[in-house]
Amino acid sequence: MIQLNKENFYQIRSKFQLKKPWDRFVIFFLSIFITIPLFIVLHQNLIDPIWYLSLDRILLFIIVFVIVYGVLYALRTIMIICLALYILVLIYGSLFGSFTFNSVFEDYNSMMYSMNNNPFPQDIIVAKLLPFPNKNEILRAIEYESPKVRNFAIMATTKHFKQIRGYSDYRNLIQCFAVFKEINSRWNYVNDPKNGDYIATAHESLLYFSGDCDDHSILMSACIRSIGGTPRLIHTKGHIYPEILIGNKSDLEKVNFLIKNILFPEESHRKQLNYHIDERGQVWLNLDYTAKYPGGPFLSEEILGALTLE
Repeated sequence: MIQLNKENFYQIRSKFQLKKPWDRFVIFFLSIFITIPLFIVLHQNLIDPIWYLSLDRILLFIIVFVIVYGVLYALRTIMIICLALYILVLIYGSLFGSFTFNSVFEDYNSMMYSMNNNPFPQDIIVAKLLPFPNKNEILRAIEYESPKVRNFAIMATTKHFKQIRGYSDYRNLIQCFAVFKEINSRWNYVNDPKNGDYIATAHESLLYFSGDCDDHSILMSACIRSIGGTPRLIHTKGHIYPEILIGNKSDLEKVNFLIKNILFPEESHRKQLNYHIDERGQVWLNLDYTAKYPGGPFLSEEILGALTLE
C-alpha cells in the first residue's frame, strides 16, 4: 500500500513537472515577473542611500531576483502549479485589488525614468518658520468656496489634460496642474500701490488675472483648494508663492514622469523639479507665477514662513 501511494505521488508530481531545459527558461522568466513588483514595493519603502548611477537599486534588484529564482528552482517539481498561482494572484489583484497589471507597469515606468532623468531633485527641509505676514487677511481672501472660483477651476480642468487616461490615483493632482497651466498662462504681474500692500481676493483676481505675487498665490491656492487639492503659501524675503502637496517621495517619481513626459514635456525639457519636504516627509511642489511647469525653479529659496490650507 505504501509503495502504491509513493508511485501515485510520483506520477502526479511528474504531470506538473516541466521537462528540461524548459524548466529553467520558465523559472527565469517567472522570476523576472515576480521580482519586478517585489522590487517596486521595496524601492518605495526602503531608504534610498542615493548611490552613484543608482547602483544601490541595481544591487537590490539583483538580490531580489536571486532569492526569487532560488525559491522557484527549489519548487521546480511543481512549477506549473506555481505559475498558475502567480497568474491567479495578478488576475485577482487586477479585478479586486489596487496593485494591478497597469499599476505595476506605471510604477516601474516612473521609477526607471526617475532613476535616469532628474534623479536628484532639489530637496529642502522646511523647519523653524516665522509667523506668516498678513495671515488672517490672506486666509479671508482665499475664497475657495466661491462659486466663481470653483467654476473657473472646473473650466480649467475641462480645457487642459482632460484627455489623459490612466493614472487614476493622480487624477485630482492632474486637474490641479490644469488649474496651474491656465492661471500661469494668463497671469500679468502688476505692482501694489506705492507704499501700500493691497491684497486682492480670489474673485477679484479672476477679473483680469493681474496682480503681484501674493495675489497670484491667493488665486492659485483658492482654485486648487476648490477642487480638492491641498495648497500652501511660502513666504520668503520679499516674495510669496504657492505650493501643492503631491504626497511622499514615491509619489514624486510618478509626478516627475507625468510632468516631464505627458503634461509639460516641452516646458520641463532637461529641467529638474523643485520641491520642499516638510517635517512629516511630505513633498510640496513649486507653483510660482514665474514657473512654466509645476516644480519650476524657485524665485527665492530662503524660506521664512509657510501657510498650509487643509
